[in-house]
Amino acid sequence: MYIRWESQGYFKPNFDRGSDPFVVSMPPPNVTGSLHMGHAMFVTLEDIMVRYHRMKGRPTLWLPGTDHAGIATQLVVERMLAAEGTKRTDLGREEFTKRVWEWKEKYGGTITNQIKRLGASCDWTREHFTLDAQLSRAVADAFVRLHEKGLIYQGSYMVNWSPNLQTAVSDLEVEYSEEPGALYHIKYRVAGGSRSDFLTIATTRPETLFGDTAVAVHPEDERYSKYIGKMAIVPMTYGRHVPIISDKYVDKDFGTGVLKISPGHDHNDYLLARKLGLPILNVMNKDGTLNEVAGLYSGLDRFEARKKLWSELEETGLGIKKEAHTLRVPRSQRGGEIIEPLVSKQWFVTMEPLAEKALQAVEKGELTIMPERFEKIYNHWLSNIKDWCISRQLWWGHRIPVWYIVGKEPEDEYIVARSTEEALEKARTKYGKNVEIYQDPDVLDTWFSSSLWPFSTLGWPDVSAEDFNNFYPTSVLETGHDILFFWVARMVMMGIEFTGTVPFSNVYLHGLIRDSQGRKMSKSLGNVIDPLDTIKEYGTDALRFTISLGTAGQDLNLSTERLTSNKAFTNKLWNAGKFVLQNLPSQTDLSAWEAIRDFKFDKEESLSNLPLPECWVVTKLHLLIDAVTIGYDKFFFNDVGREIYDFFWADFADWYIEASKARLYQSRENSAASVAQAVLLYAFENILKLLHPFMPFVTEELWQSLPYREEALIVSAWPSTSLPKKTEQMKRFENLQALTRAIRNARAEYSVEPARRISASIIANSEVIQYISKEKEVLALLSRLDLQNTNFAESPPGDANESVHLVASEGLEAYLPLADMVDISAEVQRLSKRLAKMQTEYDGLMARLSSPNFVDKAPEDIVRGVREKAAEAEEKLTLTRNRLNFLQSTVLVSK
Repeated sequence: MYIRWESQGYFKPNFDRGSDPFVVSMPPPNVTGSLHMGHAMFVTLEDIMVRYHRMKGRPTLWLPGTDHAGIATQLVVERMLAAEGTKRTDLGREEFTKRVWEWKEKYGGTITNQIKRLGASCDWTREHFTLDAQLSRAVADAFVRLHEKGLIYQGSYMVNWSPNLQTAVSDLEVEYSEEPGALYHIKYRVAGGSRSDFLTIATTRPETLFGDTAVAVHPEDERYSKYIGKMAIVPMTYGRHVPIISDKYVDKDFGTGVLKISPGHDHNDYLLARKLGLPILNVMNKDGTLNEVAGLYSGLDRFEARKKLWSELEETGLGIKKEAHTLRVPRSQRGGEIIEPLVSKQWFVTMEPLAEKALQAVEKGELTIMPERFEKIYNHWLSNIKDWCISRQLWWGHRIPVWYIVGKEPEDEYIVARSTEEALEKARTKYGKNVEIYQDPDVLDTWFSSSLWPFSTLGWPDVSAEDFNNFYPTSVLETGHDILFFWVARMVMMGIEFTGTVPFSNVYLHGLIRDSQGRKMSKSLGNVIDPLDTIKEYGTDALRFTISLGTAGQDLNLSTERLTSNKAFTNKLWNAGKFVLQNLPSQTDLSAWEAIRDFKFDKEESLSNLPLPECWVVTKLHLLIDAVTIGYDKFFFNDVGREIYDFFWADFADWYIEASKARLYQSRENSAASVAQAVLLYAFENILKLLHPFMPFVTEELWQSLPYREEALIVSAWPSTSLPKKTEQMKRFENLQALTRAIRNARAEYSVEPARRISASIIANSEVIQYISKEKEVLALLSRLDLQNTNFAESPPGDANESVHLVASEGLEAYLPLADMVDISAEVQRLSKRLAKMQTEYDGLMARLSSPNFVDKAPEDIVRGVREKAAEAEEKLTLTRNRLNFLQSTVLVSK
């Protein structure tokens, strides 16, 4: 089916039926990726949007692609090389990059093929990869433009350093976890003082003391006021002195109230040092070992150094105590290792002026974020934004478009250009034709290229490109709420900066998929649900329908019960389709088909002429079409799914299909069969249309099985809205339903065999009798009544005392002769025995509750449980006694 859709060009935008395009840029999954439930969620939701708007006649473009995923891909290939016994540094940059491209060509298509399994109706002819030539050109152009405006700069600042990956990572790529650790109490002697003059510092990272440039206390802390202005001796540094200063930043109540300031290894200390003009000392190499500043500890890994240092501090009497302490540990989102705050030379983007415009876009209503509560989070982040470190010390990615002059200091002279040729030309103009240049070794943060995705994939910076003019700005950006900052906000900022407009007018954020207990899926918990395994067991449509019923922005708990239920829904739909097909006339029976086509459901008068069940189901369908269309337009997909589900299962399958059997199998009139066939076909084909965006495969298969299909369901026209409705007829059929339910309940209460047909007297006023009696065949079929002995009257029958009296609704009652339903004498005997047994059980419970020993001494929950059982038993006793009395009175009357 998927191949057929794609080969027919259905996934490409078609301007024949409309000129207002609907455009979605797919969040590019990592090229290293394998399908997980997060992908299944975004693919399903975006495909729902795209299929709906395609059927509405809009030229629809869903633009797919993959991300080069700098860190993740480099890690994968480095592991592969390690298995071969080599490293990237052995290969050199050019050969390593070549190997990564080879890996990408071989394995990079996995995620794309898996996305197709979900039914994604993307235009694969426009698929992009973030390292494509076109996108790479856009990245270089964006960097140059930002630099020309003074928004990109280079400097040495505190960054999050990943020692294993050997690169800086952004604040957003650091995850904090609560982990057990230790707080080390260390003695810092006061220079020139006696042996009792010392400050005790509590730290979680003693190895950073080699980088201390001050010791700080709170100015109002009386314990230490006498030391302010003096010097402290940093332990294990051969007597290095640092000033003892005061600052309100110090928390008097944390630890000992004394803070070591290590500006090269702590974000807060770094800011404090810059404020106070303190020097910045770096004690760590980029691989996480200590450098020469650490003296004898130079070359040791940071954690080994910590152990050795503490041991020696204890030996020298400078280590006072070590106590258990819960740490907030920063870990790399990619590698999982502990991140090291480090001062490093990097490239940054100045974010404040960009963020200002992105904030205004929401304020002016140019951008709508759904759910609305995320607007506050978006505004808060952009209002407190920090400059963005965009350089990464990797080999895989977009090389930073900066070139340096051989023989000159990089800080002094560099050239920013769109290509090596342009850089060389600029260098020759300035330094002569013999100048030599070399490119910055770093690459750009992967999110830099992703921030250009909505317009770079459409041809930008070539603003005359056909796709850019036809499809930009895009319509909706749909993604997980967890990358609102990583990606969404940055796209908004870059879109406004480079194109002058927001890149999309709506942002729809979905939640995370969790397991049935609400836990995050993880390999360690063993609760990961694989979408491909789920598809094999339950089918793509059932999976899509299940995950689409989540509320926007809220996490969805996925359970096998939900999947099983929606697989049953798919089967129900299939069986309903079989029923409709089996009851349609042969395509060779032209007169029968002419009779079916004569029924028009878009006119008020034609609806008025329909029998009650048909008028009811068509009215309900027309109401559903209006509600569902509004729901799709407002992105209320969970409401849409539930409304279609309820109509199909509760109204169409459970009621109308059953009611139609009276026309199809019992009526002798051809016209009765024709109206049922016409309504079955009309309702079912519209159900398929409404449901198609959610469940594309089963709906298309059923659609193509129906006679006289001129085009595929995927491109068929969406049902018209504001079609006629007959609400009065709806109320009338609801009365018929209430009567049917009441009779069915009575049959169940008296255990009447399903095949047994019973008599009935239906009592109502003349108006109700008129429309109910017209549908006596339907009533008899649905309620298992004996049609010949079903009577309609305005007053109760003569044998009312020997009948079960039912009130179906106001003004509509029924009397069911008891003798028709049960053997009264046998039932009296059975109930008498049951009543005696129930009485014994009830008396036993009451005896326990009458005993002070039990009530006073038994646990409260046990006593409460017995009281609840006694109340329940009393209720059942009353019901059974009343029923027995009724049966006995019936026996007396009949005698």
